[in-house]
Formats: sequence, C-alpha cells, structure tokens
Amino acid sequence: MRRRLAALALSGLFLVGAAGVTSASQAAPADKERAEPVVVGHRGAPGYRPEHTLASYELAYRQGADWVDVDLVPTKDGQLVARHENEIGGTTDVAAHPEFANRKTTKVIDGVALTGWFTEDFTLAELKTLRATERIPDIRPDNKIYNGRWQIATYQEVLDLTRRLGRELHRTLGTYPEIKHSTYFASIGNPTEPKLVDLLNRNGLNKRNAPVIIQSFEVANLKALSRQVKVPLVQLTSASGAPADFVASGDKRTYADLVTPAGLKEISTYADYLGPEKAQIIPRTAAGALGTPTSLVKDAHDAGLKVVPYTFRNENSFLPVNLRSSADPSAWGNAFAELDAFLATGIDGLFADQPDTALVAVGS
Repeated sequence: MRRRLAALALSGLFLVGAAGVTSASQAAPADKERAEPVVVGHRGAPGYRPEHTLASYELAYRQGADWVDVDLVPTKDGQLVARHENEIGGTTDVAAHPEFANRKTTKVIDGVALTGWFTEDFTLAELKTLRATERIPDIRPDNKIYNGRWQIATYQEVLDLTRRLGRELHRTLGTYPEIKHSTYFASIGNPTEPKLVDLLNRNGLNKRNAPVIIQSFEVANLKALSRQVKVPLVQLTSASGAPADFVASGDKRTYADLVTPAGLKEISTYADYLGPEKAQIIPRTAAGALGTPTSLVKDAHDAGLKVVPYTFRNENSFLPVNLRSSADPSAWGNAFAELDAFLATGIDGLFADQPDTALVAVGS
C-alpha cells in the first residue's frame, strides 16, 4: 500500500491520508517487525502556536505526538532555555523593551555574523520579562494572534510539562533536546553539555529507557556525551556544509562525508540515530520537484542506525513545487504526498511542524 502511495506522491498526484493515529512511546527498531515510525513535534506544534513555547509543546502532545524537539541555549546565569537560536530578536518582543536596547550587538556564531539580542547576555529573570512571538509571520499569519501570550520556557519547565501531561494522557512522553552551537558556547565559557547532563541527573533521566534522546549537529560533543549519559544520541546532518566543530578544528570533512557508509559506521560507534535533512533522503530535482530516493536510509540501517529526518511542514513554501496547491506560500499543499514518499523509504521517525498531519500519514 505504502509503495503505491509513494509512487503517486512522486508523480505529484493528490493523496488524502486515511484516519487512525498511532503513537509510540519509544523509537522503533529498524527491522522487519519495526513499529510505526515515530512522529516528533518539531519545536512543539509550531504550525499552530509560536515555536518552543509551553503551549506549542502541549499542543503537540495533545495531538498525539509522544516526543517533542526542544532546542537548548544557555542564559548568562547558566540556565537552559528553549529557543531555536540564541539570537532572540525574531522570536520574542525584546526589540520593544527599551531597557534592553543596549544589549543589541553583532556576534559571529558558527562563522555567520548575526545582529540582535542573544540569550547568553541575559539572566533568566530578564528573559522571563519577554514574550514569545511568531518566527515566520508571513508564512503563518494566524499564529500572530498568540504573540505576547507566553514566556520563554526553560528546559526544566518543558520536562515538568511533559511529566504532567504524561500522567494526564496515560502515555510515556519524552523530549529530544538539541544542543545548539556547542563549539561557540564552549568558546565563551558557557558550555551547554554540563548543564544538560546535570538536568538529566536531577530529574532521574540519565538512565537507559528514559524518555530523552539528545541531538546535535556537531560531533565531538556527542562523542563525549556517549561516555556521560545512558540515553540515546542523534547525529544531525545537513544537505550542505560541515559540523561547526570540524570547521573550528580544521577537520576538512563535511556532512556529505558523514553520510557515506564509512561515515555512518563511525557515527554508530557513539550515536543511535541519524537525523538527516530530508533532502539527503529524497533530493529535489533541478526544477524543485520531489526526486528519486538515495540509498541513505538503507546505508544507515546497515550501520545499525535508526533514521529520523527533518523537517516536514504543510505550507506550500516548504513543499516540492509539484506538491504545492497554489502560489500562496502560506496555504497548505499536498503534505501527505511528501510524507508518504518518505515513509516508503523505511524511515524510523520524522520531525513535523504539524504533528497531527504527520500522525495521520503514519497511521494510514
């Protein structure tokens, strides 16, 4: 059934997923008996609420996702907060706070010059005076109604919410914390990893089968964490560029090198999952349509890795051109066709901005 759907998806024909949502409390094994792929709420459910807010995470869980993705950056006083980037000018109302006008600055983060306000220049108490806003208002204008409703959340608050909702919903719920800009934060004496390990220890989560899976786009920190934590690790990769720690150390390898059979074998020595950009699994054609799958999923499975690609979104602006519904970038296109094509490759899970849509595709 799924092969037939995938063939239709690649042809650009419209598909509607059937009902029936299946959730899983643990990631699926990559074998013949593997469970349905796991849906991770990417930054919660940002297709409906501003990302990385407690409301976004709660909605993802209530829609049926058993996991949420939580990007972590440190504050000046060593707390971990949930933000996609440490630059918060585009996701909070900090620009409207005259008391913080002098905090605006330019920094080089992983080789890129950014101007704005940065979490590491604020205490947690100061960050708590801000309110979250929609990051891409042109694409998600309906989310603007929620601007100013919620504070920046700490990882501890996300863990507390996860436990409370798990009891209420009678399901095991968990988080995928992502360590952002590891090399940069270590370079300024404010490393993320010790803070994360401490939080896991204090919450009784540094143990096998705990509902936590740690992610990073860098390599050295995951190798070090593999000796410090008992929870699974995800090596994230991109369709372009190289890990920031490789660049900083002069290592010439790129993400493309990491996803070769030899690179995957090395990843399997310290991580349990590969989290590739989805274009590494099914690239797009020169015209922007969905192309032909690569061997990455099979290669990763052969290396003993589970595969959880990112990021699936319903809006036209994020979909292949042959699956868009119109020229309106914010309108929803044929997201089911894209999801079905990727599910047919044998992935073990996926990250989605609209978890409910992904869950319908998985359960179809």
